[in-house]
Amino acid sequence: MTLLLLLTIGLLLVLRVPVAFAFLGPGLGYLVLTDQSLGLAMRLITNSTASFPLLAIPLFVLLGVMANRAGIADRLFDFALAFFGRVRGGLGYVSVGVSLGFSWMSGSAVADAAALSKVEIPTMERNGYTRRFGLGVVGSSSLIAPVMPPSIPAVIYAGLAAVSTGALFAASVIPALLMAVGLCVVVFFLVRRQPDIVVTGFEWSRVRETGKRVLGPLLAPVIILGGILGGLFTPTEAAAVGALYMLMLGFGYRTLHLRDLPRIFSETVMTTAAIMLIVSSASLLGYVLARERVPQQLSELVLGLTDNGTVFLLLVAGLMLVLGTVIDATAVLVLVVPILLPIAGRLDVDPIVLGVLMILSLMIGLLTPPVGTVLYVLSSTMKVPVSEAFKGSLPFLVPLVLVCLVIIFFPAIVTWLPAQLGL
Repeated sequence: MTLLLLLTIGLLLVLRVPVAFAFLGPGLGYLVLTDQSLGLAMRLITNSTASFPLLAIPLFVLLGVMANRAGIADRLFDFALAFFGRVRGGLGYVSVGVSLGFSWMSGSAVADAAALSKVEIPTMERNGYTRRFGLGVVGSSSLIAPVMPPSIPAVIYAGLAAVSTGALFAASVIPALLMAVGLCVVVFFLVRRQPDIVVTGFEWSRVRETGKRVLGPLLAPVIILGGILGGLFTPTEAAAVGALYMLMLGFGYRTLHLRDLPRIFSETVMTTAAIMLIVSSASLLGYVLARERVPQQLSELVLGLTDNGTVFLLLVAGLMLVLGTVIDATAVLVLVVPILLPIAGRLDVDPIVLGVLMILSLMIGLLTPPVGTVLYVLSSTMKVPVSEAFKGSLPFLVPLVLVCLVIIFFPAIVTWLPAQLGL
C-alpha cells in the first residue's frame, strides 16, 4: 500500500500537479480504501493549521509584500551601488548585499528574486556584466532570505519541532552571513574573467543622499529581531509590529497608497493560502505514513547505517538536497521533520542544528531543476530559458553546499549565538 501511495504521488508530481493536491488526492484515496472516515481527514487538516506559531506566517508574508511594494529593495540597491560602485565587480557584491539587507524584511527567496532581478540584472548588463552572471548572482543571493530571520521555513520548522522560534532565528544568522561571504568570494573570481565591466565613480554626496533614504528600512530588522531576541514580543507579535512599521514607511515615502492595500492583502492571502494548503495536505499524508509505520522503518534503517550524529547530518543534508529538487520545501518539512526529529534525539543531535541544516539544504533546491522555483522566476522576469538561469547559478551553488558542510562539522557555529542570548 505504501509503495503504491508513493508511486501515485511521484506520478502526479511528474505530471506537474501542484504539490498540495498531489499529496491530498492519494491521502484521501488511502482513507477510502482502508474504510476510514473522511471526517478524519477534515480534522487532521484543520488541526495542522490551528497552531499559534503558524499565525506568524501570514504576518511575515504581509511584511515582505509591503516591503516589496514600498520600494525598499530599490532604496537599498541605490545606497549599496553608491558605496561599492567604484569596486571592480561592485554590482555583484551589491546584489549579495542588497539581498542580505532585504532578507531582514522578507522571508521568501521568490519575492527577493522577483523584486531585485528586474532592477539589478539590467543594470549589470548596461555595465558590462554578462547576463548569465547576473542571473546567477541574483538567484543565489535570493536564497539568503529564507535562511536569515524572519524566515517562513523557520517558523514552520519551529512549530513542527516544538523549539523556540527566537532561538532558531538567532541560530540562522551566522549561516546566512556565511552564505553571503561565500557568494562574494565566487563573485570575486568570476568578475576577473569579465574585462568589459564598467566601474562607476564614488561621490560622498551620493552616499549621504542614498544613505538617508535607507535609514528607515534599516530600522526594520532592529525592531523585529531586537524585539524577539530581547524578549519584548513573540515572533507573531514582531511580525505584526514589523508589518505596521513597513506600512508607515510606505505611506511616509509615498510609495504606498490606500488604493494599493487591496492588492497587497490579496497577494498576502494568496501566498498564505498556498503555504497552508501544502501544510495541511502534507499533514494528512504524514498521518498515512505514520499509520503504515514508515517513520519507524526509516528510523531503524538510519540507525542501522550509523550511530554517529555527524554522519546522520550528512545523510539528512543529502536527502534534503534531493527532495528539495522535486518537492516544495514546506511540504518536505511537514513530512520529514516528525520522522527525523526522534532519530536526531537518539543521536544527541541538537534540533536547532538540524533545523538550520534542513532549511538551507532545501533552499538550494530552489536553484535546481525540475522544481527550481527561483529559476522559473528569473526566467519569467528576464525572458530567458530556465536552462540559462541554471547555468548562471551553477558556480554559486558551491559556497552554499560548503556552508552546509560547515554546519555539519562545526555545529557550534549554529548554537553559539542562541547560547549567548540565553535562548
